[in-house]
Amino acid sequence: MSKVYKYILPAVVAALFGVNLSAQTEGAHNSYSPYSIFGIGDLYTPGSAYNKSMGGVGIAMRNNQYINYLNPAAVTARDTLAFMADINLSVQNKIFTQNGRKSANNSFNISGAAFTVPIYKKSAFIMGIVPFSDVAYDFTARVNNTQSLSETGFITRAAKGDGGLYQLFAGAGVMLGRHFSVGAQALYYFGKIDKDYTYTFETITAGNLYTGQDIELHALTGKFGIQYETRFSNGITLTAGATHRLKTSLKGNVTDYKFNTFSSVTDTLRNSLDTLGKHNRGVKLAGETGIGIALRKGDKWRVEVDYTFADWTGTGFETVAGFTSTSSTSVFTTAKTHSIRMGAEYIPNKNDIRYYLRRCAYRAGLYYNTSYFKLNGNTINSYGLTLGVTLPIFRWYNGLTLGVDIGQRGGAKASMVKERYIMFNVGFNIHDIWFQKPRYD
Repeated sequence: MSKVYKYILPAVVAALFGVNLSAQTEGAHNSYSPYSIFGIGDLYTPGSAYNKSMGGVGIAMRNNQYINYLNPAAVTARDTLAFMADINLSVQNKIFTQNGRKSANNSFNISGAAFTVPIYKKSAFIMGIVPFSDVAYDFTARVNNTQSLSETGFITRAAKGDGGLYQLFAGAGVMLGRHFSVGAQALYYFGKIDKDYTYTFETITAGNLYTGQDIELHALTGKFGIQYETRFSNGITLTAGATHRLKTSLKGNVTDYKFNTFSSVTDTLRNSLDTLGKHNRGVKLAGETGIGIALRKGDKWRVEVDYTFADWTGTGFETVAGFTSTSSTSVFTTAKTHSIRMGAEYIPNKNDIRYYLRRCAYRAGLYYNTSYFKLNGNTINSYGLTLGVTLPIFRWYNGLTLGVDIGQRGGAKASMVKERYIMFNVGFNIHDIWFQKPRYD
C-alpha cells in the first residue's frame, strides 16, 4: 500500500493549469469553472436580472418598480400598498482557453428569488434566497511518471467538484425623515461541497486510489445599509448609499478520505471527520464594505457607480483540507477583492399609450472585479459589458427583464485558464396591490 502511495506524490503534477479540458453541459450549477476548485468555489455575482443588466450596481439604487436587495435600506423604495416578488433565471455559456487548447460549457439554473411587503407606514420587510458560491469542475489528465511507469503504467487522474453555498436573507428597512433610509438583513449561509480525485493505474495490480473531501457548511451573519436621497431644483435626484456585511466563521464538518482498491478489496488509508473551528483555526467568510452614488431624473433616466471591498486574507482557506486544492501545483493564497461597477437606465416615455417600445426600460453597464484568491501570486480579474431591457406586462410594474453579460476572466499569462463567457439573465418582476382597504362593505 505504502509503495503505491509513494508513486502518487510525484504523480500529482496534473493541476488546474495542466488539464485536458473537455466540452460538457452542467445543468445543476450556476456556472462551471476550473477556478472553482479553490476555496468555496466561484462567488456568485449578487443581484437580480435588473441589477445585472446595469453592471451589477445597487448600493445607491432606489426604484419602487423593482426589488433591490443589494442594500438593505433600499427596501423602503416601494409603494406602501404593494406586494412585490422577483424570480430570476440564468443561462451561461463559456469558452475556456489554455495553452492553445479550447473547451466549451453551458449551464442553466434558477439564480434567486425574493419578495417584499410593507410593514407599517414607511417601513418594509424583505426575504429571499440566492446562490452565494458554486463549485463545478470535471477534468482529467494522464500522468507519465517515468519513475513508476514500469510498475504502475500510465496514471490517469480525474478531479470532480460539485456543490456550493446558498444565502438565505431576511431583513427590513425604515425611512428616517424625508432623506434617510436605513436597513438590516440577517444572512444565513448553508450548503455542501464534494471534491473527489481518482488515480487510475494502467496495470491491474497497482489498483486505484480515491481521495477527496465532503464538506458541509453553515454560517450566520448580518448586513447593514444606509441611503441618503436629496432632490435638486432642476428635478435631478442624488442618492448616496453604503453597505457593510459582517465577517463570520464557517461552521460544519469536513470529511477527509483516502482509500485504495485492489479488485474487490478496499483498503482505507484515511477517513477523518473534522469539525471546523474545533480542532483547527477554522475558516471564515470575509466581511464586505460598499459605497455607491446615483443620479436620476424622475422615471426618465438614472446612472450609478458602485465600489466594494473585501479582505479575504487571514480567512484560513490555505490551511484547512478541502479548501486549498491538493490537485494543483499552483500556490493558492487568499487576497483582497475590489469591484467597481457602473450602470445606466433610460426610458423614452413610461406613459406612452401608442408605442410599446417607448415604455420599455433600456440598460447598459460595465464592471471590473478581482477574485478573493491568487494563484502563484497572480491576480485573477474579470471584466465585462452588460445590456438589458424590461418589457412591461399587464399593469402596474409587472415586467419581464432580459439581460446579457459578456465578459472575460483570467488570462493567458502563467499558463492560466482564460474564460470568455456570455450569460443571459431573465427576471420575472411581479407587482400587485394587496394591502388596500376596501371602501365599501
